[in-house]
Amino acid sequence: MENFFERVAKAWPVGRRDLHWHILPAASEADALLASYPETVFSRPGLVRVPSEWLHCTLLHAVGISAADVDVDALVRDVRAHAQQVAPFTLTFDRPAIAPVAIEISGWPGAPFSRLVESITQLTQEQRTAFRPAASRYPHMSIAYTGPGSEEIDPVSLRAALAGLEAPLSHTVRADRIHLVEQWHDGATIKWEPIASIPLKGSA
Repeated sequence: MENFFERVAKAWPVGRRDLHWHILPAASEADALLASYPETVFSRPGLVRVPSEWLHCTLLHAVGISAADVDVDALVRDVRAHAQQVAPFTLTFDRPAIAPVAIEISGWPGAPFSRLVESITQLTQEQRTAFRPAASRYPHMSIAYTGPGSEEIDPVSLRAALAGLEAPLSHTVRADRIHLVEQWHDGATIKWEPIASIPLKGSA
């Protein structure tokens, strides 16, 4: 497997703060999503477990732009107006898969998620700031990233460990708001600073 942080370093260097739009699980949802995974699954060289407070389902990574590069108030105002036309929906996340740089759980349904990704990408681009939009193609959350030593990970044994989990792994996340954050990584972990939390139609 590849080291996630080395793989993204060219497009997203260590310490650079990029704008991201996310769907974030509530604390109880995040805890439920991770509760079925024993530490033994992740306690192997090359894997970095994602703490529940940093679980995220990305809609858009605005590669190369920070809060200082856009009119944040205007962006939030435009997205807030659009969000009042978008009905909340529920994403169901199920069994994990091994991606080249992460263990991820995928969610469904994809249609309302993809429509939201498209509109958020368009509204962000309307700020007329040059950037490369990295829009999510499907709903997913990484529960562990690869780090130093990832080349030693045996995907077969990792799949066997995940397949051996007998606890229920299907949990839901209510998408009733979206979050604008300024996000960075230090070569080992991903963190962010919240900017705005925008409710969808009918949500407080």
